[in-house]
Amino acid sequence: MNLAVSNILYKEGFVSSVTRGNHLGPDQTYTPTTNDNVATRRLWLTLKYKENTPVLSKFAVVSKPSKKVHFTVNELKNVANGRRAQFIKPLQPGEIAIVNTNRGVLELQEAIEKNVGGEVLCRAS
Repeated sequence: MNLAVSNILYKEGFVSSVTRGNHLGPDQTYTPTTNDNVATRRLWLTLKYKENTPVLSKFAVVSKPSKKVHFTVNELKNVANGRRAQFIKPLQPGEIAIVNTNRGVLELQEAIEKNVGGEVLCRAS
């Protein structure tokens, strides 16, 4: 799931690269993840900057282990269209939400296009 969230941040332009590596740094050559090395594997994200300020300025977790937040498609549409759904504030311009659906981890607009609801994982701006 971490790789899927990282790929969405990359696709939406918040980070400039996503690289697999270990606790020492990104891999120079491809190293497969096995049962022997899984504990040392990491994802390395390179932040994107615009005029010396990071493009990713806020990242907030919405769903927590103690309180899962599941939305229907209509509730996702409300959040995307500037209306509150449950206790979640609407998305602001330039902000995205990431949703875990039965079709995988998707960005909010993509989940609405595919007409699926799911667990709202986080939001980024």
